[in-house]
Amino acid sequence: MNLKKSSFERHLSPVYPRLRRFAYSLSRDAHDADDLTQRAAMRAMSSFDKFQEGTNFDSWVFRITRNLWIDTVRARGRRGKHEMPEEAGTSVGYDPLPATEAALDLGKAMAALEKLPEEQREVVSLVLIDGMAYREAADLLELPIGTISSRVVRGRKALLDLLGETQDD
Repeated sequence: MNLKKSSFERHLSPVYPRLRRFAYSLSRDAHDADDLTQRAAMRAMSSFDKFQEGTNFDSWVFRITRNLWIDTVRARGRRGKHEMPEEAGTSVGYDPLPATEAALDLGKAMAALEKLPEEQREVVSLVLIDGMAYREAADLLELPIGTISSRVVRGRKALLDLLGETQDD
């Protein structure tokens, strides 16, 4: 194994700077070129027993580098089709707790709303839930605006009591 490693290093050392330049010409990025050169050297070292002495080592290791680059480009293409862009990773992994709590709170509020008397329930639904103005609700229900106002106040207080909330009045 030691003999194999020293023989490999003897072959690779003079070629390594040219291999790095070749990797840069393929990738056009210094970091990618360094990674590609390193991977090619590792692949060549692990496959060195397949190298036939007397053949051109340079061509062999350059071919390994080129094939690795082709594999890298293909993998990036597949990743690009199946993965989100890198910048999208900043918004991935949101905390579902607030949404879950809101859904539970909404469920409690709807159950409490069902317990209100019908006249309070319809006014609370129109004004507090749907956001209708008091005047619109009064016109729709054909009631005086004062009646709407008092039903909203009583309905809100009853809801808060049912939900166990305290009121600062």
